[in-house]
Amino acid sequence: MQRIGLETLWILAYVFSVLPRWFKYHVVGNLLYVLLYYGIRYRRSVVVANLRNSFPEKDDRERNHIAHRFYRTLSEIFVDTLDLAHLTPRKWHRALRIRGLEEHLQRVEGRDWIAMTAHFGCWEYCSFWGLYAPTQIVVAVYHPLRSRIMEALYQRLRNGDYATTVSMKESLRFYLRNREKGIRGRNLVMGLIADQNPPRRPDSHWFRFLNQDTIFFDGGEKLALRCHLPVYFVKMDRVGRGRYEMSFEPIYDGEEPVAEHEITERYVRMLETEIRRRPELWIWSHKRWKHKRNVNC
Repeated sequence: MQRIGLETLWILAYVFSVLPRWFKYHVVGNLLYVLLYYGIRYRRSVVVANLRNSFPEKDDRERNHIAHRFYRTLSEIFVDTLDLAHLTPRKWHRALRIRGLEEHLQRVEGRDWIAMTAHFGCWEYCSFWGLYAPTQIVVAVYHPLRSRIMEALYQRLRNGDYATTVSMKESLRFYLRNREKGIRGRNLVMGLIADQNPPRRPDSHWFRFLNQDTIFFDGGEKLALRCHLPVYFVKMDRVGRGRYEMSFEPIYDGEEPVAEHEITERYVRMLETEIRRRPELWIWSHKRWKHKRNVNC
């Protein structure tokens, strides 16, 4: 039954992906927005609380405006993701352009590196880097989903000649096992969505992020320091419906001496800057601040 469910979803996703672009983004996308915001009010209380705590300097009108635009972004991301079921060169060239492409290709040519991104805009488009850099392959590090059917569906959408996926807990072993030969002879780009809510540990380090004490995954920093890998922050800027411009900001060159938590701190500051610049592009419906810092920490 699970296989039947998976194949049914895949067929539906494929059929949806070959529909006219105007229908997907201007009809389905708008209907999803109405459903999520006015109909089922998807995680409205979470969005309101996150915006209130993150932007206490803004009034209710300003935060409501961000919330409206966020739900439009969320609806569009749903369309973007399903559209990956039928990917053509024309489609991905239209969906994503790279700012400073030649410069970044020169910086990373012939070596592995870490791309630290976030749930900002359509993060799935980050995997398109492998299409622009044929000598590299993106290894998307992710949390497996609880639903086996949805997990298998996302695997199909994300895996291909230009990208592959690996679970977070296997990412270090995966890299150490493949770093000598790469994958199909190509260098590895370890793609980390580093703004997820990690489990709290006794030694968790707290960062001040959007006016709140916050903990972050430190796997990217540990991998960079252990294997001397350069780290880049992936900037995603929405330029139209289903269209983004991607660029890379250096975080760590793989060699410089850094203090503990400094690489993650640089990532946090860059991410916060982007969120304040385009707040509607971040996923406010995530329960990002489940953990609270003790007064004596």
